Amino acid sequence: MCPATTTFDSTKVFLKEIMRSVATGKVQLPDFQRGWVWDDERIKSLLASVSLSFPIGAVMMLQTGNEDVKFKPRLVEGVEISPTIEPDNLILDGQQRLTALFQALIRNKPVDTEDTRKKPLKRWYYIDIEMALNPDADREDCIRGLPEDKIIRNFRGEVTEDYSAPKREYEAGLFPLCQVFDCDEWRDGYQEYWDYDKERIKQFNQFNREVIKRFENYQVPLILMNKETPKEAVCLVFEKVNTGGVSLTVFELLTATFAAENFNLRDDWGRIYSTLKKYSALAKIENTDFLQAITLAATQGRRLERAADGEDPEKLPAISCKRKDILKLTRDEYQQYAGQVTKGFERAAKFLFLQNIFTSEDIPYRTQIVPLAATLAVLGDEADTEGARKKLIQWYWCGVLGELYGSAVETRFAKDLGELVGWLQGKGSEPTTISDASFAPSRLLSLRTRNSAAYKGLYALLMRDGGIDFRTGEPIDFKTYFDDNIDIHHIFPQAWCKQQKIPQNSSTGINYNSIINKTPLSSRTNRTIGKNAPSTYLKQIERLAGIDEGRLDEILKSHLIEPKYLRSDDFEGFFNARMEAILQRIEGAMGKPILREEYEG
Repeated sequence: MCPATTTFDSTKVFLKEIMRSVATGKVQLPDFQRGWVWDDERIKSLLASVSLSFPIGAVMMLQTGNEDVKFKPRLVEGVEISPTIEPDNLILDGQQRLTALFQALIRNKPVDTEDTRKKPLKRWYYIDIEMALNPDADREDCIRGLPEDKIIRNFRGEVTEDYSAPKREYEAGLFPLCQVFDCDEWRDGYQEYWDYDKERIKQFNQFNREVIKRFENYQVPLILMNKETPKEAVCLVFEKVNTGGVSLTVFELLTATFAAENFNLRDDWGRIYSTLKKYSALAKIENTDFLQAITLAATQGRRLERAADGEDPEKLPAISCKRKDILKLTRDEYQQYAGQVTKGFERAAKFLFLQNIFTSEDIPYRTQIVPLAATLAVLGDEADTEGARKKLIQWYWCGVLGELYGSAVETRFAKDLGELVGWLQGKGSEPTTISDASFAPSRLLSLRTRNSAAYKGLYALLMRDGGIDFRTGEPIDFKTYFDDNIDIHHIFPQAWCKQQKIPQNSSTGINYNSIINKTPLSSRTNRTIGKNAPSTYLKQIERLAGIDEGRLDEILKSHLIEPKYLRSDDFEGFFNARMEAILQRIEGAMGKPILREEYEG
C-alpha cells in the first residue's frame, strides 16, 4: 500500500535566517493579508519570550511557483527594497510576530506601533543589561520602548532621560535590540566608554551568553506548504489559523489571485456595491454573496457549453457555488458575468420591493437573494412576464415560510438555479424548494421576534396584501412605510393582556406575544392604541381620525382581524380567528395547503 503524500513539511529554522529572508524579499506576504496591528505591549512581550528562548508558536508559509495558487506578493511592512523581488515563500500564519521581530531587531529604525488605546507610536526597543541578569526580575520589565528621538519627557515636556547618543546608552546599560544580531560595534563602544573595566566586560560577556546568544540561536518551528497544495486547502488553512482578526474570506483569496493578473477585485466590488447599495434592501449584501451568484452563473454556463458540444449528460459539470468552486473562478469568467449578475441583484431588489420588503433589516434571508439574483441574471427579460413572476413569487415565499435558507445553503442554491430557470421557462418541473417547503400551524405560536425569517416574511405579507393603517386609512406602501415609521405592533396591547393574565409566550397555546397578535402600524397609531382595551381604542380612533365604524371594520379586515372580537375585547376569539386567517394567507403565498393541527387553547 502506497503511503499518502503530504502537502507540507515541518522543520525548525533559525530566527536570524528568517529575518534575513524577510529583509531580502525572499519571504513576503500574500497581498490579501491584513496590515500589521500589534501594539507596544505585545511587542515587548514577544521580545521577552525570545530572549528567554520561550516558544512563540509555529510559523506557516507557502512555497511559490504553484500554477494553481498565484497570489500577488507584497513585502513585509518595514522592508525597504524593490517590490519587484520574487519571493520563495509567502507567510500564511505568523505575519504579526515576524513583522514585529523584523522591525524591532533588523530594520534599525523606530518600530511603527500603537498604544493600548490605538494611538500611533514609534518605538526603539532596548533591554536593560543589569536587570536582564537578575534572576528575580520579570523579563518583560527589562524590555524598554523608547520614543523616536530616544528622549523621555514628563507631562510638562521637560527632559527626564536622554538616550539619543550611544554614550548615553553605554552609561545606562541599555542595549539596543536592533543590534542583537550584530553587536560587535556596540560592544566595542560600550567597553571603551567604561575604559575596559573588568567588571563591565565580565557583565557584558554574561549578558552575551544569557541573552544575545538566545536571539542568535533561537529556532522557529516552520510548517512549509509545498507547491502542490491546492487552492482550496490554502483557503481552509486561513480559516483555521488566522487569529489576527476576522477570518480571511474567499473574496480576499480571490482578490489576491486576480491581483497576480493585474485585476483589482476589491476596487471592482467597490464600484459594484456603490450601485447596489442604492437599493435599501441590498445594503447588507456582501462581496461573498456576489461571488456566489457569479459562480452559480459561471458553472451553469460551463455546463450549458459542454452540453451543446454533445457531452454525456452524466459527465457534465455540476452547477455549484461552494468555496472550492469560487476559488476556481477565472478572471475572464468573473468579468464575463459581473455585469450580468449586477443587473440580477438590481432585479432582485425590485422583486423584493414588490413583496413590500423595503430594507435590509426586513429581508427574511439574505442568503436567498443569491439564487434569486443568479436566476434573474441568467433569465434577464424572460423573468419579466406575469407567468414567470408568479412562479418566482411562489418559490420565494416557500423558501421564506418553509424556513429553508438558514444553514447549509450552497447545495440548495445550485438546485435553485438549475430548477428555477427550467421551471420559469416552462421546460422543467416544480423546484425542490417548493416541494420541500411546509409550514406547521403551531409555528405561528412561537414567531415572536425578527430573529425568525418567517416572522419577517409574515410582516411583509401583511403589508403586501393590502394592510391599511388603522388611523390614516392609507395602504402601507414604500412611502408610508418610511414617512409614518411603520413597524410591527401588538393589536391587543401588552399591558391589557397582562392585566387579563393572558400568557406572554407559549409554543402550545394562546399567547399575546406571537405574531398572531401583531400587525404593521404607524408609530402614531401605536401611541393612540396605548395600553387601552381594543374596544376603547377603536372608538378613540374613530373619533380622532373621523372614521366611521364600517370603514374601520374594513381596515381591520385588511389585517386579517375579525372586528367583532376586538370590539368585544374577546382575545381568544380574535386569536383563533386570526390564526386561521394567517394560515390561509400563508397557503396562498406558498401555493400549497397546510395540514391543520390541534393546539392547547
